[in-house]
Amino acid sequence: MADIAVVVDPQGVVSDIVFGSADLLSDFSADWVGQRWLETVSPESRLDLEALLAESHTDGMTRWHQINHPSVRGIDIPIQYRALRLTENGAVVAIGRNLQGMTALQQQLVDAQQALERDYWRFRQVETRYRLLFRMVSEAILIIDAPTQRVVEANPAAGQLLGETPTRVIGRPFPEGFDPESTQAINGLLAGVRAAGRADDVRARLIDGVQEFLVAASLLRQENVTFLLVRLSPLLTGMSANVLPEAKTRYLRILENAPDCVVITDAEGRILTANSTFLSLAEIATEQQARGESLDRWLGRPGVDLNVLMGNLRQHATVRLFATMLRGEYGSTTEVEISAVAVRNGERPYFGFFIRDVGRRLSSEQPISPEQTRWLDQLTERVGRVPLKELVRESTDTIERLCIEAALKLTGDNRASAAELLGLSRQSLYVKIDRYGIVADHTPDAPAPEHKHLP
Repeated sequence: MADIAVVVDPQGVVSDIVFGSADLLSDFSADWVGQRWLETVSPESRLDLEALLAESHTDGMTRWHQINHPSVRGIDIPIQYRALRLTENGAVVAIGRNLQGMTALQQQLVDAQQALERDYWRFRQVETRYRLLFRMVSEAILIIDAPTQRVVEANPAAGQLLGETPTRVIGRPFPEGFDPESTQAINGLLAGVRAAGRADDVRARLIDGVQEFLVAASLLRQENVTFLLVRLSPLLTGMSANVLPEAKTRYLRILENAPDCVVITDAEGRILTANSTFLSLAEIATEQQARGESLDRWLGRPGVDLNVLMGNLRQHATVRLFATMLRGEYGSTTEVEISAVAVRNGERPYFGFFIRDVGRRLSSEQPISPEQTRWLDQLTERVGRVPLKELVRESTDTIERLCIEAALKLTGDNRASAAELLGLSRQSLYVKIDRYGIVADHTPDAPAPEHKHLP
């Protein structure tokens, strides 16, 4: 009938006990028979047990009471008892149900509830950050339901660019308000993103012809629903161009369509803007792909050329005819000359790079200096009179000195840049300069020289 049955005499001493399972019997090592029942329970359960016995003497049949018994494993085992008075002299039989399984289920329920609460508040915090970022970002962003192409969410910047409040944009089909050609291009972009997960950005213009955008899209999956994340970046055309003076507008158009590459970077060399000629040589489709990337990604000697250019720009503000290579995304290389200028903009300067393709230019051999001629003549005359090992050692020293002089000339006697160009530490370069007695051709206040190819 029960997991445990206990018979207690009028003095509260256990006179008989029966366990319904061997597992429960193993949890209680001491024999309860002959002990006071109050001594077999946990201290916090004694008042409940006293109430149970008192209720049995007064009412005959008691309600269910939960009593905890200490076990050999060191944990309390909850038992739910109901007592019945058997005789007039006060003998009581109590039957109990083992609540261990129910307690474990209750604890699991509490743990699951706490985990749900933690996940809920974590989700709320993430959603709050997302909402705040979504509203504060300066770029126009739309979230579109992929099957219906209707706007699900729009940030304030999107509403401002489209001439509507965000609430009025939500629920409307996209694209809407663009000219027919732009609508077709955007539909093709969205179809490509749905099919392949990505597609090239497209240009689009509003139906009134005032504002032009660069439209980019990406796929976003949430559970079983597919969304399209669309970004609208205004281009410097139409209404935006009219804000600038006419002379400045002409400059921008000329730079954009110049046959030489024009790149503007920040103080760390990350690209802010680039014209179409640079995009062509770098083999990238849109300016968006280059924006934010380091110019060093496309220069011939990674980690060297850009550092030399930046060092000279910080020191002299201008660099002319720096010879290097420009690498395309698909492996092509182009010989180029770079002229650059540093423009101060308060505490955040930016640099302009003018890159010219010189690959088809007729090359002229560098003239041999009289010093090089004398060295070659002396080397030839000494063959046969001096051991080859000594000739090689002397030749190595001479070539090393010529390379150091060429690097110093290339970097305008900037020893730090020359060491980086040669792949040496500054200390090693200083030691070699002192060893060969090389004297700088320019004072520190002299302007940067024009950089030529290494002889």
